[in-house]
Amino acid sequence: MITNTKEVSVLNTLIATLLDSVDGYQKSAGDVDNSALAEKFNSRARERQSTVTKLQAAVAAAGGNPEDDGTLLGGAHRVFQSLKEAVMSRDDKAIVSEIERGEDYLKGKFETALAETELSPTGRAAVEEAWQSVRAGHDEMSALKHSMGA
Repeated sequence: MITNTKEVSVLNTLIATLLDSVDGYQKSAGDVDNSALAEKFNSRARERQSTVTKLQAAVAAAGGNPEDDGTLLGGAHRVFQSLKEAVMSRDDKAIVSEIERGEDYLKGKFETALAETELSPTGRAAVEEAWQSVRAGHDEMSALKHSMGA
């Protein structure tokens, strides 16, 4: 099988960033005081993990080795470091605000991937399906942030 290295790279970048998102949601769920927020964050973490699993299958189908760890490099590190600081403050509004910043970062990663011209039809379909889930999460966290006045 011939490996589409560009596609594997694009998909693995998304996987690593999504794994960072899963971790951020799980940590935030344990640190908010509001049980409804905690459940919302846990639900989003489960949904993101499901998206990761689907993208990992797409990497394997493209002949690559799927990423199984987050990155915490560069921009992702800065976003999630800010989230860590918000979590340490145990301020629900600050946590939601930082999660929404992380969602903006993730949205940018997906927009870049969707603009990639070297994806196979199968790879593009995997990114588009994952994007639907990511966009819904982004919109949900953005609405939550604005409803809290954060």
